[in-house]
Amino acid sequence: MKSDLLLAVTQLAAERSLPAHVVVSAVQDALTMAYERDRVSGGQEVVVKLDADTGDVMVQTVRNVVEKVENPQSEWTVDEARKVKPDAQIGDKIVTGTIEQNPGRIAAQTAKQLVMQRLRDAERQLVFDEFAAKQGEVLTATIQRADSRFVTLDLGRAEAVMPPPEQVPTERYRVGMRLKVYIVEVRKTARGPEIVASRTHSQLLSRLFETEVPEIFNGIVEIRAIAREPGTRSKVAVYSAQAGVDPVGACVGLRGIRIQNVVNELMGEKIDVIEWSEDLSAFIANALSPAQIDSVRLDEETSSATVIVPDRSLSLAIGREGQNARLAAKLTNWHIDIKSASDATAEKEAAAAPVPEELAASAEAVESAAPAEVSEEAIAAEAPGPEAPAKVSEPIAAGSAQVAPAASAETVEAPADETAQKQMSAEEELALLALEEELRALEEQEETEEEEEEPESEQAISAASDDIWQVGDSAAGGDSGSGRLRFAEDIMEEYRESSARRRGGRGRRGGDTMSRKARRAAARKSKQTTD
Repeated sequence: MKSDLLLAVTQLAAERSLPAHVVVSAVQDALTMAYERDRVSGGQEVVVKLDADTGDVMVQTVRNVVEKVENPQSEWTVDEARKVKPDAQIGDKIVTGTIEQNPGRIAAQTAKQLVMQRLRDAERQLVFDEFAAKQGEVLTATIQRADSRFVTLDLGRAEAVMPPPEQVPTERYRVGMRLKVYIVEVRKTARGPEIVASRTHSQLLSRLFETEVPEIFNGIVEIRAIAREPGTRSKVAVYSAQAGVDPVGACVGLRGIRIQNVVNELMGEKIDVIEWSEDLSAFIANALSPAQIDSVRLDEETSSATVIVPDRSLSLAIGREGQNARLAAKLTNWHIDIKSASDATAEKEAAAAPVPEELAASAEAVESAAPAEVSEEAIAAEAPGPEAPAKVSEPIAAGSAQVAPAASAETVEAPADETAQKQMSAEEELALLALEEELRALEEQEETEEEEEEPESEQAISAASDDIWQVGDSAAGGDSGSGRLRFAEDIMEEYRESSARRRGGRGRRGGDTMSRKARRAAARKSKQTTD
């Protein structure tokens, strides 16, 4: 029949899911400390042995054999130890007696606390060892708590934490929801193992495909690259070395059942499965699917690729907010520049267009020409002189509008008649200034007269309108004192006569105006002739 102590040990092992030997070791250490702290030990070192089969407990006092005694109650010298044990050596433990009396209440309470502490430590270590082996795997968890920052997950024997960077922005986490998470890291802390889970890791997608696709689990189909933007879209590049196996079809499954299960687990995230290829051009073209690709040009020095797509497929290749192109670049690790066919054709035509000879000559001259040098004779030629011919040095400054075909140190003399034409006498300059002042004065006078004519015309019209509608005192067929009404014919005839008189006066003034215009025209013609 088992003792009560052994029954208690067995029950503890079952409740804590711990091996029996771990509980037995904890109980032995607790009893050892309890007896050492009790008076019955007399300050000696105590060793407790618990029989796991019968439950019997044996408590013995021992002394350590040392070279120099520091604690007389628990240590012996070699000579003292050989009195009890003839072959005693330094480091041996010699049993001096047994303790039959049970420890007191305080010692028993200390033993209980020690047992519970040792069991908690053993349980934490066991959990850490269990989940450390599962790091990098996908586990099914239940949401236990969800606050504004962290999400606490229940993994059964342990709890995992999902920090904000590992949460998908488009997902809403509710208490009690079951989902699959990727175990990123398992850390050992004072409070026990800390498990970090993730829903944004790219390996979560890979593990889900391994679960749903047997070909990937068996190694027939390989996942070569993954580019993911959690919650929105992902691209997976797959490859099969076995002939006759379609890697894309194996991942999609019959009527898309396999990939649909993965999409449902990721709460609607779109997944593009493409075929990986050793040919970089073909791989980049596949990465930009579902867009149609015309051609791909690679630049291996800068790891960049220029992709030409039809005009109708440009928006599809770029994707919403550039998402398709961004994921393709992340998947291939190449910088991708997407151009439409029309833009590429225009750039090609512009590059193939001939360069004008003048621009080509200017470019060559700019590259090869030295800083321009002006001779002393050219400087002297710039000074005013009536008959001295102007001399200019042949080299022309770089970047000028006209560049000589070949630079030379020789100087060229300009013809005397051209120099004379370019020079202007002081008299001609004075004549031009006088003509300009006369033109300016005429224009100011004309503006003043026009301003004066406008009020006169308005006053005349208002006076005429007042005279027309007067009754009785006007001419044109009526007596001044008759008081009869005027007819429309008389009114119109009088209005015509008054208008003719006004036009006659304006015509005279207009004649003077025409003469002034003629004078201005003559002055302009004279100025042009002089120029």
